[in-house]
Amino acid sequence: MEPSLEQVFKDPFYKITYKMSLILTVGRLMMENGADSDRTARYIMRAAAYMGIPAENVSCHIMYTTLLLNVKNEEHTYTEITKCRKHNVSMSVLAAVSRTMWRAMRDNWTLERFEKELDRIKSRKSPYSSFATAIGSSFACGGSCLLFGGDFIAFFVTAVCAFFGFYARTICNERGFNNYAGIAIAAFVATSLAALSQGVVQSATPMHPIVACALFLVPGVPLINAADDMLNNFIMAGITRAFHTVLIVGSMAFGTAAALHLGHVTDFATISLSPGDIYLYHPLAAAISAGGFSMLFKVPKRVLWVVSVGGAITILLRNICMFDLGLSQAAGTFIGGAVVGLLALNALRWFHVPNVVLRTPSAIPLVPGILLYRLLFTLLNINDVSTDILLGALRNGIEAATIIISIAVSVAIPNIFWSRQIRKNKLAQEKKLLASRFVDQED
Repeated sequence: MEPSLEQVFKDPFYKITYKMSLILTVGRLMMENGADSDRTARYIMRAAAYMGIPAENVSCHIMYTTLLLNVKNEEHTYTEITKCRKHNVSMSVLAAVSRTMWRAMRDNWTLERFEKELDRIKSRKSPYSSFATAIGSSFACGGSCLLFGGDFIAFFVTAVCAFFGFYARTICNERGFNNYAGIAIAAFVATSLAALSQGVVQSATPMHPIVACALFLVPGVPLINAADDMLNNFIMAGITRAFHTVLIVGSMAFGTAAALHLGHVTDFATISLSPGDIYLYHPLAAAISAGGFSMLFKVPKRVLWVVSVGGAITILLRNICMFDLGLSQAAGTFIGGAVVGLLALNALRWFHVPNVVLRTPSAIPLVPGILLYRLLFTLLNINDVSTDILLGALRNGIEAATIIISIAVSVAIPNIFWSRQIRKNKLAQEKKLLASRFVDQED
């Protein structure tokens, strides 16, 4: 006899292995698509609540590559484990999982229907074609070039070089290359084209495309998540993410160094990155950059323009703090990210997506990937650089780490100061939905 809906959801241990498998699927979807560890843990607990398992009976352990779930009472203990075998960034998947969780609780979905929806999310395609993503990534790098003070000719050169670098990475992925080797090859292709363009294209800032053309490879979201994990006491997951990002940036630096060596470019680490018009030119460039990178992060199409506006606001506020108020870049970055984090929290009622979908891509133009990039590039060429350049590169690295922490803290401002109220509201909403689960049947 088929179990009743009430039996499935009121008995925590009924179909417990099946339930735990579904819960871990939720956690794996979050972890593999760019969620930080704290958010992943919250969704695991929400899935358990939907399935009628009390929070006091559930424990989860979050690692970067492994999720461990334990459910127990006085008589029984069950433990399941799953591996996170890939790590991409897909804000569309995060939004879909959030929407699915609330709909499942609101509409009293069966476990089978819930499983089918999770399977659909796992197999969903990117909202953008490969060509559209390549264009978006290319213009994002071009926008970064403008942020560094490049002219519009350098913008288009950067975009073209990044476009071919993006496709080099795509081909490497399709051929099954090692992830870090593919990153190095993509950086080599993009940088080689940028170096060759110096003798062909007449630009007032001919070196800027070399600096910006491979920035689509910079792991902005993992960098923010690494700092966020460590700040939320998920230390091992945060350290693992941090090492992963260092390997990515190191691979970029290796590919760039090889291209510059073959192109006989020797002054990469000393290029001046002075900004242009910080009140019009910069916000426009940031909007282009945030929008382009959002396509790479698979942000839902309907909020793409929102993220672009958010990117413009973050850079504008940072510039006002730095150039008008005399604050440091880290302080300006913190204020810009904090304001956008608060705006994203208030925008949820209009756009109905998790705030991470709005706040994190909006903060990407603030990520100092170029500083880490130049630090590792200098270390790779340590025998050929002066003491002054080496000290400058080390200062870049320290400044980059400070800025990344500022971003992670600033975008988490709502959770830091209002976490109890936010979670209280979420729990109240969960309880309200779950309490009404069997009301219709009883009536």
